[in-house]
Amino acid sequence: MGPLVPPPEPSFVPPHTLVGDGPHRVIAVHGWLSDRAAYAAVLPHFDRRAFTYALPDLRGYGEARDVPGEFTTAEAARDLLALADHLGWDRFSLLGHAMGASVVQRVVAAAPERVRRLVGVAPVPANGVPLAGAQWELFAGAAQHPENRRTIIDFTTGNRHPAAWLDLMVWQSQRQSDRVAFRAWLDSWAKEDFHAEVVGCTVPVRLVVGAYDPALTAEVMRDTWLRWYTDVDLVELAGAGHFPADESPLALVRAVEGFLAADGDAAAGAAAGAGGLTDAQDVFRTAEAMGP
Repeated sequence: MGPLVPPPEPSFVPPHTLVGDGPHRVIAVHGWLSDRAAYAAVLPHFDRRAFTYALPDLRGYGEARDVPGEFTTAEAARDLLALADHLGWDRFSLLGHAMGASVVQRVVAAAPERVRRLVGVAPVPANGVPLAGAQWELFAGAAQHPENRRTIIDFTTGNRHPAAWLDLMVWQSQRQSDRVAFRAWLDSWAKEDFHAEVVGCTVPVRLVVGAYDPALTAEVMRDTWLRWYTDVDLVELAGAGHFPADESPLALVRAVEGFLAADGDAAAGAAAGAGGLTDAQDVFRTAEAMGP
């Protein structure tokens, strides 16, 4: 008898919300400081005739807050592919905010043939983010200290938003994430360098950055993403910092869906639905369920 081979670990399908019923399927991935509710402010503005969005919670967040794991971008990519398989989505586009953009790049690296288009919003590059000294201590301490999260959010949005908004963002971030997982995720998205796996990638990419984000700037995008991907463009939103979904929701939706629709069937889906009315009550019920 040959050597015993342990059975493969069962795949994990992240808990998720489905929004829309359009032909162009999109997996939208949240960042480090939120769960899938990161997209709550843009949900009422999504084109539900052209697109179907799947909004998952990564391990350690939201409904997956207590799910154990490595809490790495590579593991999350496997989970997202399991989600796509579960939904029966052979091909799909990807939308990722901040850390979520690192995760979706892992998906592209693992299965480029399945990805139609990719949008990164305030996107972490595939070589991580160089945090050192006091900056590293600020981020590493954010798992335990809410004031660190507040400082990060305030700085990355240009120190210009009301105190009540900052307090709400911090409260939501703490409520939506497990502290141990939150800290572990930092080591993955900030320190890992897998950019060699995406160099020369031909999947069409759009990058969306906020003019008030001093960390993930247009210059950083030019030095990283724009050097590695062969079909990539860059949009800067004048009224946003690191959280365009909250700061400039309409401009973000326009930047995202305008790019995704260029692939083809999204426009056809929208045209097919022309003349009907969006179910506004359903839109706001979904957004309310994902809100605070």
